[in-house]
Amino acid sequence: MVRELPPPARPREKLLARGPQALADAELLALLLRTGLSGQPVLQFAQALLARFGGLAGLLQATPEQLAAVKGLGPAKRAELLAVTEMVRRALAQRLRERPVLDSPAAVADVLRLQLAHHGHEVFAVLFLDNQHRLIALEELFRGTLDQTSVYPREVALRALHHGAAAVILAHNHPSGAAEPSRADEALTRTLKAALALLDIRVLDHFVVTRAGCTSMAERGLV
Repeated sequence: MVRELPPPARPREKLLARGPQALADAELLALLLRTGLSGQPVLQFAQALLARFGGLAGLLQATPEQLAAVKGLGPAKRAELLAVTEMVRRALAQRLRERPVLDSPAAVADVLRLQLAHHGHEVFAVLFLDNQHRLIALEELFRGTLDQTSVYPREVALRALHHGAAAVILAHNHPSGAAEPSRADEALTRTLKAALALLDIRVLDHFVVTRAGCTSMAERGLV
């Protein structure tokens, strides 16, 4: 157990003495969890959680249902983990509101992964941007099956006009984990780009989001 470790090696004392960057992922998580299970000290419990979800990134993308399925994660611990996820998502979104998104491609990808990667069905989202390419809003507009999402250009245009957007970034997830844009993705991008161009609204990029990362269609020359 943590209290059986020498004080300098305990996560809380280590953090206070050396800073949070000195802690391993499991130690940071153990601080949040505080207690483990019978026969499984909190550090071991934290390591098991990270292994189950594929590291901190996977844990932050876990759904409430996935967390509820873990023995030892009661309502209080689940609430704290979900609160941390939402705080990270909002902090990243705040960065995008303060500076042009084209200056922060990694932050865009991080926000999209936290927003979309955990879904077990396809979700289509749009980042609405002002004329300086700063984030106005991020909205999930359409949901579908594992295979496809019905996306209506008229609805995307109406939401863009509602926000007074000068540009948009499109995004959708691939629950299958396939990071490559499909032919249908390319066709949808062309359709939305043409529809929004009539309103003088630019499509800057279209991201395909998976748990492993994001693929930029603009970088592939597909936008």
